[in-house]
Amino acid sequence: MKRNNFSSDVIKMKTRNLLIAVLPSIMAILAGILVGFVILLAVNPSQAFAGLSTIFIGSFNKGAKSIGNAFYEATPIILTGLSVGFAFKTGLFNIGASGQFFVGAFFTIYVGYTWTWLPPSIHWLVALIAGLIGGAIWGVLPGLLKAFFNVNEVITCIMMNYIGLFGVLYAIKNSVVYNKLQNRTYVLPESANLPTLGLNKIFPYQSMNSGIIIAIIFVIVIHIILDKTTFGFELKACGFNPDASKYAGISAKRNIILSMVIAGALSGVGGALLAQSGWFIDVVDNLPGYGFDGMSVALLAMSNPVGILFSGLFIAHISVGGIYLQRLDYDMEIINIITAAIIYFAALALLFNIITKKIFKDKSGKNANADSGAAVAAIADVKKKLVADDKKPTNSKNTSNTGKKSNASSKNNSKGNAKKGGKSK
Repeated sequence: MKRNNFSSDVIKMKTRNLLIAVLPSIMAILAGILVGFVILLAVNPSQAFAGLSTIFIGSFNKGAKSIGNAFYEATPIILTGLSVGFAFKTGLFNIGASGQFFVGAFFTIYVGYTWTWLPPSIHWLVALIAGLIGGAIWGVLPGLLKAFFNVNEVITCIMMNYIGLFGVLYAIKNSVVYNKLQNRTYVLPESANLPTLGLNKIFPYQSMNSGIIIAIIFVIVIHIILDKTTFGFELKACGFNPDASKYAGISAKRNIILSMVIAGALSGVGGALLAQSGWFIDVVDNLPGYGFDGMSVALLAMSNPVGILFSGLFIAHISVGGIYLQRLDYDMEIINIITAAIIYFAALALLFNIITKKIFKDKSGKNANADSGAAVAAIADVKKKLVADDKKPTNSKNTSNTGKKSNASSKNNSKGNAKKGGKSK
């Protein structure tokens, strides 16, 4: 009975933890959809319910083709979401994902367009690595300033965003990748684009390729690093409590720098994958929104790498669904407002997480003894038995040893007294 009660209590605890992890994201999504529905009602009440269902259907509106479009849209925000989430896990706020994304995309475009002497089989891979390096370079400076001078990474990342924006635009205008007629970069040659692996036939979207598979691979790698390695444990330990980590012998400075480098590299890969899918950089004074969308993706998933994958797919799903609202006589500006409201309401997942924890804490606080009494009793019984078993042999040994010692000491005393008596005579 005690074992059954113990196992049932463990199941209850796991269920409660799962609800605490999932409910905030669901509440944030519902809040965003509610705001979107209010906007639909205000603009065109007769089509509001049809518009809401169109958003829900999302990327399934036109079958495999629109699903391919969703995969294309999800790929960069999954990587920028991983970047922001990885930094969150290590106690840092990487608001510079947009700049890292932009720099990584430029590195990939430059290598992809100019290094045509590379064999086609590795050209795309070298261009992808170039984007990774570009993002990592743009993430290292905020890490260094945070580690050695304790400069807030939010401020330095914001500055690096705009340095990256104008630096890249200047570099484009003064390089061979600049298309003066169209005021943008040239499209990459075929050898520098990502391989399709036959996915463009399954999902017949023009830009469909292996980018989503590469994004999933990075999700798995980051999940393993954070949850299955000593390095990941050290990174998270520094994020939770830098002082305790320093006392334990973990180098906080090294981990802060490495965390920002890895976060920058992930954003750079997001820019690289998009550039290798037919995207080009327009020479305008605007940062791409993929880095900021990545923050919503990370917050919606509570910085969990696997959750980031699904939240990125969900946001891409509703974004593609928003495109089809035009069939219901909604202007494109209204569509952008609705999708943006749903996306950025995802940031409230952090607030809903606090509320959910308070609710479950109150319930568990009132019924803590009732919920876990059997488990505590079972553990106490096991401890008592172990203590009793340990004490029995040790006590007998101790008593025998003390008896031997007392006998030996008494013999020594008697011998000493005898010797003293002999001397006195």
